[in-house]
Amino acid sequence: MKAVVSEVTAETFRAHRARYPLMQLADVYKLAHQACFGSAHLVTDAQAACRRLLDEIAALGRGPVEPLVDPLSADGRILRVHLRPYVAAGYDPAWLGEAFVRTAHTHRGTLAQFEATWSLALMLAEQGDLPFAAAEMTAYGARLAGEGYPAVHHSAAYVAQYAPAYRIVARELLTFLSSGV
Repeated sequence: MKAVVSEVTAETFRAHRARYPLMQLADVYKLAHQACFGSAHLVTDAQAACRRLLDEIAALGRGPVEPLVDPLSADGRILRVHLRPYVAAGYDPAWLGEAFVRTAHTHRGTLAQFEATWSLALMLAEQGDLPFAAAEMTAYGARLAGEGYPAVHHSAAYVAQYAPAYRIVARELLTFLSSGV
């Protein structure tokens, strides 16, 4: 039987923890969930998803300094594209909307990948690399497993402090990355 590999690396979890020190369990879970399952849950209507993106960009306020892209999956296929640096660089929001919708319709992770990723997060907590008690993480994961591992929102603390604004996109759709961005 082939071993299932985590969709997120330990370095990704550690980097997010360092950049977002107020992240809560929900934020760790969301990171793992997005790396494995993408954001298909957000795209039931492609036109509405693109309108929401344009509305969000129009209302962007200040936020933390973030890179243009954050690799989420271990192989770098799935990225968070942060809206503030994307817009500041002059990239086309409509094009990002299309890439987001295409990713949502094509990226499908597996339950086994998610469980391996959550197990890695639990191991990091046990090692002290994530500031959560292993028992707390185990209980949180078990509760969400019982619900079928649904998508969750960022924690209130994360939203208040970091004003997250990004889209999940497949690297292959971001042709500007091949130019070294």
